[in-house]
Parts: sequence; structure tokens; C-alpha cells
Amino acid sequence: MLKLKENKQFYLHVLAIAIPFMLQQLITSSVNLLDNLMVGQLGDAAIAGVAAANRYYMIANFGIFGVGGAMSIFLAQYFGAKDEEHVKQTFRYGIISAYVIVAPFILLGFLFPNQILGFFTKDLEVIQMGTDYLKLAILTYIPMALSMTIGNAMRSLGETKVPMYSSIAAILTNAFFNYVLIFGHFGFPALGVAGAAYGTIIARIVELAIFLVVTKRMDFMFKTAVHDLFKISRKLVKAMTIKAVPLTVNEIFWSSGMSILFMFYSTRGKEVMAGMSISGSVADLFFTLFGGMAVATTVVVSQVLGANKLDEARDNAYKMIRFSLMLAVALGILMFGFSYIAPNFYNVSDYSRETATTFLRIMSFMFWIYMTNAQCFFILRAGGDTKSTLLMDSVFMWVVNLPAVGLVTYLTGWNVYALYLVGQSTDFLKLVVAYGLVRKEKWVKNLAHTHEENLVVLDD
Repeated sequence: MLKLKENKQFYLHVLAIAIPFMLQQLITSSVNLLDNLMVGQLGDAAIAGVAAANRYYMIANFGIFGVGGAMSIFLAQYFGAKDEEHVKQTFRYGIISAYVIVAPFILLGFLFPNQILGFFTKDLEVIQMGTDYLKLAILTYIPMALSMTIGNAMRSLGETKVPMYSSIAAILTNAFFNYVLIFGHFGFPALGVAGAAYGTIIARIVELAIFLVVTKRMDFMFKTAVHDLFKISRKLVKAMTIKAVPLTVNEIFWSSGMSILFMFYSTRGKEVMAGMSISGSVADLFFTLFGGMAVATTVVVSQVLGANKLDEARDNAYKMIRFSLMLAVALGILMFGFSYIAPNFYNVSDYSRETATTFLRIMSFMFWIYMTNAQCFFILRAGGDTKSTLLMDSVFMWVVNLPAVGLVTYLTGWNVYALYLVGQSTDFLKLVVAYGLVRKEKWVKNLAHTHEENLVVLDD
């Protein structure tokens, strides 16, 4: 009876941490869905072009996630150890690394937009639409890199409401300007897909402005002066880089793999590209669970490890797997219901709507697998076991998933649904690998104190 009460309290604590971030992500995904609907009114080519451009955009985005993940590991553990100086230095490292990641993506996007879009499709109309969007959208990396770093730092310390409010303001701004600039309302010109990109740029600037104002006025432990930005211990740089490189490489290779999968599926036509964009935007409403569980894992596992409560962290991790699984089953059922409704709001071809509906139903049945795999990833990352995260994520993607789908794509005449089922079915094998890595428990370690090579001396 006591154990049931303790578990209930634990789950309520997890929800208290996760729900604000999930609400933030839900609002973001809802507005992204609205944006997707707006672009969808321009036809199959427009939504396919923006979808292709976003695949490139996503690679750099996940690169920042990788750096942010490494920062979160150290920041949460140093926070748990009440080590303020290292919290500040970790945050500085996160800012610098984020801009190192995005700089080449901005440059390549400016210089070679047609070639980038041509990787995904040979349809000239789709390439033109995507290019019009991409050349502007990559500018959002400039404010976004700093916003994501600040938001990650806040969540690592357990502060989830400020990122949620800033995100709400940004996405409402995005929705308004997309409506105004895509279709030309309130005296503004109708810019089509370029209007969607301008709306995103304005929204990201608003988001960053809110983060900077709040950070200046509130006393966060990671808060640092601009002139101290490059004051980072060499030993901390080394320790963080050892963890950051596998995470960042993993995120970039995983998102690149997802882009190649998109290319495989797009060989079946621009209607399939449009359908994938629709299903992805709708599914994102449910994948908000991933973000919530990631933040909660940082708090109930990383911070506990940093406080040197290893047994408690281990117990919390396995509770997180069970709880995530229960939530995923419920959301998968809800996603299946949405598959009957959401695709019908788009002004696209019948085949595009059919593709979106079928993909959503497949994802709804697989949702518990996706979530369990993701939760294993969050646990491994929480303890700094970045080699295992690399193995279960991007290595698995490139060694198993991509070859399986690629062979079926080019050696058979199977339709896109068969291709998709082949790709998704590999996640069953991934689950075996992921849970096995968690059970090895190499992640049960205190990075703030345990290993001498990760211990940073401030006077070096």
C-alpha cells in the first residue's frame, strides 16, 4: 500500500514537471498544424515544397538539440550538486556550441537552396516553392539558437513555465503573421510560402526578446554576463565535448536519416510528400509527450544523479519507462481517432488525404513503441551514456532502418504504405536494443563528482 502511494506521488511529481512543457509543445504543434493548414490551402506543390525545406531545417534543429542535451546533462547535475560556477560555465558552452552548429547550415542554405531541395524531389514546382521558403526560414536560426539554449537551461533547473509562456507568445505571433502574409490580409501583400517564412522569423525574434527580458530580471543560477561568455574551464570544455559530440552527431545523423527516409517515400510522388507533411503535423500534437518526459527525466534522474542518490535515480528511471508506456497507449488511441478528422481540413488531392490518414493510423498503433524507445534514450542521456544513445539512435537508423527501406524503395514496385510499414517495423528491434542498453546501467553515474576525468577544477 505504501509503495502504491509513493508511486502515485512520483507520477504526480512527473506530471507537474512534464505538463507545462507538454502544453507548450501542444500549443506549438497546434499552431504548426494551423500553419500547415494555411500552406495546404495553396495546393500539393506548396505543402510538399515547405515539407522538403523543413527536412533540411530539421537537421540543424536537431544538431542544437544534441548540444542542448549535453548541456542539460551537466547543468542539471551541477545544479543538483549546487555548483553555481559550473552551471554558468556549462550555459556559456551551450550558447557557443549552438552557433557553431547553425552557422554552416545558414551558409549552405543561402548558397545552394535549389540543390538542397533537389535532393528530395525532381518536381520543379515543388523545388521552387521550397526554395522560396528555405532562403528566408534559415534566418530564424540566428534568434532560435539562443532561445533554445536559454529554454533548455531553464528546464534543466526545473523552470518550465517561462519557456511555455515565451513559446505561447511566439506561436501566436507566428499564427497571426502567417495568416496576414500568406494570404495578404489587413493591407499586407499575399506572399504565399514566403509569407510563412516571414511569420516564423518575426515569431522567433519575439520569443528571444521575451527570454532575454525574463533572464535579465530573474535570478537564474546559469545567468552570465556577455563579457564572460568565453570564460569556460578547459577541463569543462573537454568533459562536455566528450559528451556533446556523440549526442550532436547522433541528432544530426538521425535527422539526416529521417530526411533520407522522406526522400525514399517522395519517390512515390508529390502527393505522398504532402500527405507525410499533413500526418506529421497532426502527429506532432501527440508527440508532445516525448518532450514532457524528456524534461521530467532530466529532473528526476539527472538531478538525482548529481545529488549522488544513485539508487533513487535508478528506481526513478524504471518508473519513468512504465509511466511513459501507460501514457503512450492512451495517446495512441486518441491519435487513431484524429486520423478520421484532421486530414479532411486540407485543400489537397484525395490521394494526399488518404496517405495522411493511413500514416496516422500506422503511427497510432506504433506509438507505445516510439515512446518506450524515446524514454530509454532519455534515461541513457540523463546519466551521460552518450555512446549508447548514439548506438540505439543514429547507428540503428543507418545500419538497419535506411537499408531496409532503401532496398524496398528501389528494388520493388511496392506502394508507399508498404514502404512505410517496412520502415516502422524496425522499431520493434530497436526496442530490444534500447531496453537492453538501459538494463546494462552504464548511465547510473554522477558526472559532477564520481569520475576524475569529468571533475572540473576551476583554477586551471
